[in-house]
Amino acid sequence: MVITSIILILLAYLSGSISAAILTCKVMGLPDPRTLGSNNPGATNVLRIGGKKAAIYTLLGDTLKGLIPVLLAKTLGSDELTLALVASAAFLGHLYPVFFGFRGGKGVATAFGAILGINWMVALAVAATWLLVAYGMKISSLSALVAAALAPFYFWWLDGSLTYIIMGVFISVLLIWRHRSNIKKLIEGTET
Repeated sequence: MVITSIILILLAYLSGSISAAILTCKVMGLPDPRTLGSNNPGATNVLRIGGKKAAIYTLLGDTLKGLIPVLLAKTLGSDELTLALVASAAFLGHLYPVFFGFRGGKGVATAFGAILGINWMVALAVAATWLLVAYGMKISSLSALVAAALAPFYFWWLDGSLTYIIMGVFISVLLIWRHRSNIKKLIEGTET
């Protein structure tokens, strides 16, 4: 089972390393998202570059690359630790993709997909938080930051697994770290 777990973790990282933003832009004849807008290969930047359709494809692709590895691991009967490591590996693949020089996105959709695979109730709470903040404040990065900060609490409240709480803290800390330029703009009042 250890070898199976290692293979699942490696496959999750490789899955996370596939950039839905770059592939979507390439297929749709759009510029590389790493060269325009925020230079971030994520759905929000693709929305700026190519519109709603391209952003939806990117969002769906990034979510699935977090969800599918976790569901595969669940189907194969993996324990909580392996599931948490698979989810974290998919997320890390998005942040530091082997296929794109380890320069990836901020990981919001991939983290959501991984959390959805672990516990749909936690994912629903995270999504509801994102939507409420987005509706009230109209700032995508702030929505992601608040949802990420609350994810470990939601794991504690709705799941109770210490393994998943620790995973939630790990993902949240990295996601917040990846948003440090957005945090600076929020503090300065220049975030769009």
